[in-house]
Amino acid sequence: MQTSLQIDSRFPQMGTTIFTVMSRMAAECGAVNLSQGFPDFQADPALFDAVHKHMCQGRNQYAPMAGMPELRQAISDKVAALYGPRYDVESEVTVTAGATQALFTAIAAFVRPGDEVIVFDPVYDSYVPTIETVGGKAVYARLQFPDYTPDWAQVAQLITPKTRMIVLNSPHNPTGSLLTAVDLDKLVELLRGTNIVVLSDEVYEHILFDGEKHASLCAHPELAERSIIVSSFGKTYHITGWKIGYVVSPAELMAEFRKVHQFNVFTVHTPSQLGLAEYMQDASRHLGLAGFYQEKRDFFRNLLAATPFELLPCRGTYFQLARYSAISDLPDRAFAEWMTREVGVAVIPVSVFHADGHDDRVVRFCFAKKEETLLAAAERLCKAFVKPR
Repeated sequence: MQTSLQIDSRFPQMGTTIFTVMSRMAAECGAVNLSQGFPDFQADPALFDAVHKHMCQGRNQYAPMAGMPELRQAISDKVAALYGPRYDVESEVTVTAGATQALFTAIAAFVRPGDEVIVFDPVYDSYVPTIETVGGKAVYARLQFPDYTPDWAQVAQLITPKTRMIVLNSPHNPTGSLLTAVDLDKLVELLRGTNIVVLSDEVYEHILFDGEKHASLCAHPELAERSIIVSSFGKTYHITGWKIGYVVSPAELMAEFRKVHQFNVFTVHTPSQLGLAEYMQDASRHLGLAGFYQEKRDFFRNLLAATPFELLPCRGTYFQLARYSAISDLPDRAFAEWMTREVGVAVIPVSVFHADGHDDRVVRFCFAKKEETLLAAAERLCKAFVKPR
């Protein structure tokens, strides 16, 4: 159907997300899809059984706006056990329809037209469109290649009276880098005496490698008092399609968050919340995630060791960056499309995460896949790029 309406697009430059583009291309070309960040294996059947039980018990009507009390209690208990502070179940914990909704809601609740929001470039693709949707302006601090560490002197220069919010993401998508306790100390020095709110995207909080510890803003008292902290059950329990996450923050900030949350989502699927609350009682299920994914990371890196890809450090998340300068001079988007069509492995070009399209000739692989998937991808990569002896 076509319309005769003349649409004056509010967002004429906003296109389709690269994840949709590359996954569609992968399907069309029959490529192994290591582009979009989702597991291709099942979650624990015990979680399905728990949700099914609550469905059969009739727990199928609206949950409270902030989330089922059982799940909010389990979240509060988990955060206290891992990071120290005890968030109040009634006023400081909210269950959301995934992390993306939580991020959108937080930005909409605090950012006004004309406000500036500092983000770190390369930046996960949902932040800036959300900032612009509510009339704010994204201001970019560049993470330093190849380790993707923040330059706090640069951040200090970017803070102005218009700065309303800083968005953090650690472990960082797409780069796999981490913020450290030292980074948080430097940040708090910059924020003292301001009313800047921090939005901390910590959806990969349990996926850190080589003994690294997650520097959650929950555990830093000065930052926690001004922070909205977001996490995701989808990333933790291999259920990205369920779209369930949560937010913790001080009551004053949460009250503002819920003003928006009640009207853009209101509530989240009841039996899934109850099943998650039950499943979370065994802490080994999230505490074992680092070891589980480190095995996959190491397995994948070993498979690619013979190729000309330069594998960059991966300290967290389930993404592996690789520089391909020894293979091709193509820009990274063209290289990713060529890889999908000609090699049969779909990846994400990292330049799409840069506001200015900056291109270091780096692509992103997702290794949250079954071994056979990773083996199939590696076989195609080695066939294309490893010369026979």
